[in-house]
Amino acid sequence: MGEKKNHAEKQYQEIKTKAEVKKPLTQDKTVVMVGTATCGKAAGAIDVRETFKEEINKRKLNAEVVEVGCIGHCYAEPLVVISKPGFPSLCYGNVDEGLSSRLVEDYLVGDDPCYEYALVALEPNEEFPTFTDFPRGMFEQKVILEQCGLIDPEQIDHYIAVDGYHALAKALDMEPKEVIEMIKESRLRGRGGAGFPTGKKWDFCCMNVQDPVRYVICNADEGDPGAFMDRSILESNPHQVIEGLIICGYAVGASQGFIYVRSEYPQAVRRIYTALEQAREKGLLGEGILNTDFSFDIEVFQGSGAFVCGEETALIHSMEGKTGMPRHRPPFPAEVGFRGKPTVINNVKTLSYIPHILNKGVEWFQSIGTPDSPGTAVFALVGKIENTGLVEVPMGTTLRTLVYDVGGGIRNEKEFKAVQIGGPSGGCLPESALDIPIDFDSLQEAGAIMGSGGLVVLDEDDCMVEIARFFLDFTQKESCGKCTFCRLGTRHMLDILMRITTGQGEKKDIEILGDLAVDIKNGSLCGLGKTAPNPVLTTLRYFMDEYEEHIQGKRCPSLMCPELINFYIVPKKCSKLCSACVGSCPVEAIYTREDGLKAIDLEKCVKCNSCPLACPPEYDAIIKVSPPERVEELEKENA
Repeated sequence: MGEKKNHAEKQYQEIKTKAEVKKPLTQDKTVVMVGTATCGKAAGAIDVRETFKEEINKRKLNAEVVEVGCIGHCYAEPLVVISKPGFPSLCYGNVDEGLSSRLVEDYLVGDDPCYEYALVALEPNEEFPTFTDFPRGMFEQKVILEQCGLIDPEQIDHYIAVDGYHALAKALDMEPKEVIEMIKESRLRGRGGAGFPTGKKWDFCCMNVQDPVRYVICNADEGDPGAFMDRSILESNPHQVIEGLIICGYAVGASQGFIYVRSEYPQAVRRIYTALEQAREKGLLGEGILNTDFSFDIEVFQGSGAFVCGEETALIHSMEGKTGMPRHRPPFPAEVGFRGKPTVINNVKTLSYIPHILNKGVEWFQSIGTPDSPGTAVFALVGKIENTGLVEVPMGTTLRTLVYDVGGGIRNEKEFKAVQIGGPSGGCLPESALDIPIDFDSLQEAGAIMGSGGLVVLDEDDCMVEIARFFLDFTQKESCGKCTFCRLGTRHMLDILMRITTGQGEKKDIEILGDLAVDIKNGSLCGLGKTAPNPVLTTLRYFMDEYEEHIQGKRCPSLMCPELINFYIVPKKCSKLCSACVGSCPVEAIYTREDGLKAIDLEKCVKCNSCPLACPPEYDAIIKVSPPERVEELEKENA
């Protein structure tokens, strides 16, 4: 393809040769990697890091402490990986300052790996199971999460050591149209929620050849409750996203890119700025990238946390200094976008796949997942599940595998009830739907959406009517108010759900909810309004019996709705020697009866749920009852 077409590759190899730092796992000395993404910091990773540093310095050991991102096992934070020559690299979970000191003394000094504290090994060995042998690891297939937690996100050389920015060099030695065709052939679909073909979006932007000014934007406005996929990727491997955005810019003929990220993600923002500066210093960003005639730079735009700004046109309005409100489409942003110019907007995860597809090829990517939804799915597992965290599985994996094999099942041996998949405007799917494969089309048929990757697991103690009300309350408050259907329709639906969960619902409410949901989906302008009714529609579809119990029986079967329950202390179980519940009550509603046992003044009780949590397990004397009037029956029975 000519001398020019080989220039980027040669320049990249020179940069890689000059890289001063190797990947931590390939060092010739002991390396202690401490996960300091947001989840690790919240669990105490900073104290763990400092303890390792102090103990290593005190003993003058030839060892280095490196900060890495999120390895995905958030349930076991703080996480530490120790790579010592002659030993397998071991990952330790729930590490505190005491264990940190012991690992330095016993392992770094004394060669005892302390296997009893290890979670898993990173390489094949005879002594300990690897991630592949780990129950969860047998079902995961990490692509965009592969290096998360294993490289320092603030060291560009760590990323280059694992072939980072090699895909950019390959792209620059191709024609832009060739890059677009490669992405189109891969059948990569956008991971922001809609699942639109990525290559088709890029191609559509290039059709407007009359306007030479184009923009590309990384949408990192992740606002779903319980979702942290994009944040974790940006905190753990920001260069992967930056590389994908540069390639996107080259393919569509843009010279300017933006990363739209929430200001509520301070660590992600800081690491993005650091990564951008390092990329410029290496000649991978800015003027004449890799000594070619392609110039491209990236700016960071910090959003203020409006959920609706995850929608493309609302995001653009926000960047232009306007109120974050969506506009009518067409024209689509790829034709008329930021500042009136053709604009491509891709999600963090979508852009993260680009370097891998360029490096490993179309056939490799298509070999993962399903024919219509190739690749992997990244989920944030939260809720009533044993192993919360970040997971990446092939498309087509069933929900059952994700919940039970990867997530470890339901906490406290409770019964599974539902999964809320796709964020606050996703759907609630019951146990009968657990064998549905995870892909864009199958989930849509079941009434849910893939969304950006949030997955909340619910158990027997969760009321599905209240869950629908909770998520609708979120989307209703986040509505920009531009559409009448979304602004007023969701408010009306929320009012009905409020009445139902407080025992004031009527039989006609179910029909009204269904009709309103359909009208809102059909009449709303953007994806927020069109999907906001999903939690209501799916709970009506799969959990109608709970609606009927709330409306006809005036009771909450799951004992979750405060207005439909009361608390009762069972005299036969209560101990005269215990006053744990008394101290837990914020309104002094619990008093001591004449016989020394405890009772609840229902007029004072605010139903905060503190007392049953405070009651010792050996007594388990405080119960919830529904309907509230049942307390009178229990008092007569125990008189």
